[in-house]
Amino acid sequence: MTTGTDRHVVIVGAGFGGLEAARNLAGAPVRITMIDRRNHHLFQPLLYQVATASLPTSEIAWPIRSLLRGHRNVTTLLGSVTGVDRGAKTVLLDGEPPIAFDTLILATGARHAYFGHDEWEPYAPGVKTLEDATRIRRRILFAFEQAEWESDADGRAPWLTFAIIGAGPTGVELAGTIAELAHDTLRGDFRNFDTRSARVILVEAGPRILAGFTEDLSAYAERALKRLGVEVMLGQPVSDCREDGIALGGDFLPARTVLWAAGVAASPAAEWLEAPADRAGRVRVEPDLSVPGEPDIFVIGDTAFVAGSDGKPVPGVAPAAKQEGGYVAQVIKARLQGKPAPGPFAYRNAGNLATIGKRAAIVDFGWIKLRGRLAWWIWGIAHIFFLIGLRNRLAVALNWLWIYVSGHRSARLITQGQAGTARKAQ
Repeated sequence: MTTGTDRHVVIVGAGFGGLEAARNLAGAPVRITMIDRRNHHLFQPLLYQVATASLPTSEIAWPIRSLLRGHRNVTTLLGSVTGVDRGAKTVLLDGEPPIAFDTLILATGARHAYFGHDEWEPYAPGVKTLEDATRIRRRILFAFEQAEWESDADGRAPWLTFAIIGAGPTGVELAGTIAELAHDTLRGDFRNFDTRSARVILVEAGPRILAGFTEDLSAYAERALKRLGVEVMLGQPVSDCREDGIALGGDFLPARTVLWAAGVAASPAAEWLEAPADRAGRVRVEPDLSVPGEPDIFVIGDTAFVAGSDGKPVPGVAPAAKQEGGYVAQVIKARLQGKPAPGPFAYRNAGNLATIGKRAAIVDFGWIKLRGRLAWWIWGIAHIFFLIGLRNRLAVALNWLWIYVSGHRSARLITQGQAGTARKAQ
């Protein structure tokens, strides 16, 4: 086994898990290569706020090189991984030579899942990247601009109908914020129609929204959404997505803006490794988060299926990914030092949080459940805590305070498009 500074640790993915692993290994006697297909680390929990014109992109993303600048044993490479050769112990990249590793950590995240209907993606985009968020922001704002051009109510109605498919935290947060954007922020900006006439519809195939929360918190969230003017449709599986709307069973809902928040699938890491996976494509890892039969390959974050103490999978949230990244770093350091490995990975649940607009949220810490404005403040403090850098924390806090007091959102910019192309943009 290679030891000391000759040992090469390759980390694929600079999300929460990959970045945490790199930081915890920064002082170890190893060479680290961090590979990501983008040059920035993204705070995904607030990505929907970029999509709904609440925050600019620069406040939830940071250059990877800047974050790892002080760690001299870390080299950062911009590249797209296409596979792993387990026998040769190399990572394969698109257009670049393979990179050899002694230890590999795959933290490659998740992608949208359309349940076998990938053809829906152009009409119902999801939000996983900054590009997704700015594209959705453009689509939402263009819909209002196009509505200003329409001369009759029937032609305007589809442009003012926003359908969000999937009522998990992302779907609920999108629906609440779009409703506030239409009913509060944009009120008075247009002359030919009242933005408060917009319909925001949250579609869920299951019997209730926020199924990961207790029934009482789920019921509160539904009431809070309805107070914001959101229409909640439960038990309504989508059977088709088109440019002009969605099909719900035998009914068709005209809507020129459809957003997808119904499901995710893991990255193709399981295919690269030819490893056992669950239905969502997550690698079924060992208790130490290594791949079965491959003790030097670890999979963490949204790419891994990790069973919790209750037998249920560890949720794909930022705290879980960070804990997994820190744990794998401990395993690697213990091996380098010839010490016993730490016990099996155990997820410490820090609680579930979801926000409904700018003044309400729900929080479930297990031992205590909160709802309303107090929960919203706790939600905000928790998210600000996870942001990187004092400047970003202050900027986001001031942005939220301004939105809370005035209702105005300053990031209402249509970018990557030209005037007069609203209809084509859809």
